[in-house]
Amino acid sequence: MERTNNINSNGRNKHKTAVLEKELVKDTETLEALTSENFTNKTLPAQTTPEADVHTQAETENKQVKPQPPETPKKKKPIGLILTALGVGAVVGGGFGYHWWQYASTHQETDNAQVAGHLHQVSTRIPGTISQVLVNDNQEVQPGQLLVKLDPRDYQSKVQQADAALQNARRQAQAAQANINLASKTTNAKTVQAQGDVSGAVAAISTAQAAVQEAQAGIPAAQAEVKQAEAGIPAAQAEVAQANANLQKAQADYNRYNTLSQQGAIPRQQLDTAKSAYDVAVAQKDAAIQGVNQAQARLASARVGVAKAQSQLAQAQEGVVSAQAKLAASKGGLQQATAGGEQTTVNRNQYEAAKAAIAQADASLKDAQLQLSYTNITAPAAGRVGRKTVEVGNRVQAGTPLMAIVNDESWIVANFKETQLENMKPGEEVEIKVDALPHHPFKGRVDSISPASGAQFALLPPDNATGNFTKIVQRVPVKIVFDKQSIKGYESRVTPGMSAEISVKVK
Repeated sequence: MERTNNINSNGRNKHKTAVLEKELVKDTETLEALTSENFTNKTLPAQTTPEADVHTQAETENKQVKPQPPETPKKKKPIGLILTALGVGAVVGGGFGYHWWQYASTHQETDNAQVAGHLHQVSTRIPGTISQVLVNDNQEVQPGQLLVKLDPRDYQSKVQQADAALQNARRQAQAAQANINLASKTTNAKTVQAQGDVSGAVAAISTAQAAVQEAQAGIPAAQAEVKQAEAGIPAAQAEVAQANANLQKAQADYNRYNTLSQQGAIPRQQLDTAKSAYDVAVAQKDAAIQGVNQAQARLASARVGVAKAQSQLAQAQEGVVSAQAKLAASKGGLQQATAGGEQTTVNRNQYEAAKAAIAQADASLKDAQLQLSYTNITAPAAGRVGRKTVEVGNRVQAGTPLMAIVNDESWIVANFKETQLENMKPGEEVEIKVDALPHHPFKGRVDSISPASGAQFALLPPDNATGNFTKIVQRVPVKIVFDKQSIKGYESRVTPGMSAEISVKVK
């Protein structure tokens, strides 16, 4: 590789020149070795004698005469192939970049999306004990299908009690209505009779007064006895009136206790006591009437005495007294008839109260029947059973969750960044990739966009007016519904909670 040229101008070897032959250097180590060797030849000239120079010159000429081996041809670099590859790569990369830019400018994507659906929580509306569980986990159910049965015996007993109370209220209403009719008829009859008695008594008084006028002269002593006897009559009549009032009160008490006894509200002893009081009042009235009769008899005896002295005057006065007595009795009968009308009013009020009791008892019966119907817990919608926590024998309270029914209808809730919603509108096409079914893309459309970001619906929404403010891109939920033909056959495999990737084609 190194060639030395000897230059001799005056027959002497003045100096030697080191020449590096052209050779392809393949690595840095070879280049460093060649450079080091050349530097050594330049810095360390050879020490030669004239004889050595002559000999060297001759050797050099001989070496120059010798033919040199042919040089190795240079290897050409494949620059054309490299440039071709780079060109093809640039074309392919440019095409891919253009298509990617075109796709990215018309699509909005996110992997923050989950499948959502209807989860119907099944719970009991009444407390009770579980007697039967008719479904298992993940079982398909239909609307109205019986899921769980509670022990119905307690509620059946309440229904029977409410029905008995309703029948009792109806019987009381019938009795009250019968009392109204009876009291009305009795009152009318007594009123007519009392009015006739009053008219007759008024006529008798007029006749007696005429007789008195005819016999005005009488013995003063007889008249005094007559007055004394007349004074005793009002007292006896007052006793009769008091006895009538006591009798009416005892009769009303007896009727009320009789009604309560029929209802079973009071013992039989109280009814017997009321009956005894009624009998005593009747006896007192009879005694008072007898007192009145006795007073009238004394008056009659006095009048007999007067009659002995003056028979015509005595007879006239007796007629007056008798007529007055009849008038008083007639007035008493009329008052009693009027009191009977008040009793009719009381009976009507009792009938209205009985009808109200019927309505209340009927409402109680319907409520008891409704509570009994709650012992059968049915499916609120079609779907599959999930999170079943109920077992036979469990004691549950009202509102205790028993299981959940997951409806086959599902949709996607995708949380897009607020910067992605500029051109997004309801009705736009969506490509859906569910992580559980990566080899089956679904089609859908944008249904609606949430009226607020997800952070606003959090338990503790952020308040940017307090503390240091850091702007964070918010995410807004977007509801996406599946295309029916796209999800057909996969309804039961796409379940709420699955993750998904969403690509919306915006316009």
